Amino acid sequence: MSAGTGLPFVTGDEVRRRIGPDDARRLVERALADGFDPADDPARSSVAAGAGHLLLMPSVLGDWAGVKIASVAPDNPARGLPRIQATYLLLDAATLTPRLQIDGSALTELRTPATSAVAVDHLAAADARRLVVVGTGPQAVEHAVAMAAVRDLDDVALVGRDPGRLAAAVEALVARGLPARAGGTADVADADLVVCATSAGAPLFDGALVRDGACVVAIGSHEPDRRELDAGLMGRALVVVEDRATAMRECGDVVLAVHEGALRVDDLVPLADVVRGHARATDRPNVFKGSGMSWQDLAVAVGVAETDEA
Repeated sequence: MSAGTGLPFVTGDEVRRRIGPDDARRLVERALADGFDPADDPARSSVAAGAGHLLLMPSVLGDWAGVKIASVAPDNPARGLPRIQATYLLLDAATLTPRLQIDGSALTELRTPATSAVAVDHLAAADARRLVVVGTGPQAVEHAVAMAAVRDLDDVALVGRDPGRLAAAVEALVARGLPARAGGTADVADADLVVCATSAGAPLFDGALVRDGACVVAIGSHEPDRRELDAGLMGRALVVVEDRATAMRECGDVVLAVHEGALRVDDLVPLADVVRGHARATDRPNVFKGSGMSWQDLAVAVGVAETDEA
């Protein structure tokens, strides 16, 4: 479909038709397995604009380049509009000629749980069965689906403060074939997998509840003064991040734990190392703290383009 400029435009529905959650996981993992180093990705930049700000996220992967422009308008929900909206421009790297416009929000919905699933597939026990998801929004739901694609889950407990949103999220997951139920933070003690997908600024639960060998994913915060996980958990865990510098710039879970002396920057393990063979921990928890990076959007956007060409 054309966006009105002659440049093909791929809608969100079309993105989801071409690329399923597990397709997105394989695309993200392929970029790392092929040798891409997330440390080479340009830093996300933020520019004040109107009633909010714009996030600019460029990247280059092999024969492709791209940039996502995301708008963040905090007052939009009160107007019945999304807080975050985005569009993506895909170009060929050789000439920087634009090739596709893509719904950027759909890319974000796919690439964030896909990146978490890459980490979980390497960091969770092969027989992991019990998942706890803290959060009830779209990312919480999509993360549960992504986790179910890499592990055979028989219990999915959702934790949320709003009973209506919690019930809706459980219903959405049941409709997609997952054994979902309403749960509480006490379920963390028995969980093999824990996903934190909230806007919280303070730890969601006592990190001492997490068992050795369990895997925890935190994706809710990309601000240096906000966190979902406490320093106690970060200090005793194997902590995996997309990129050390990005984590120290944007991930409060990491930044605050380092500043409090519970964690050292040198202890952080890049996700690429995990994909290329770094072993999971069995004598302590495994934590993946994701911030979301530009290369992940591009990896999925390339998959959208390749599917169109197939």
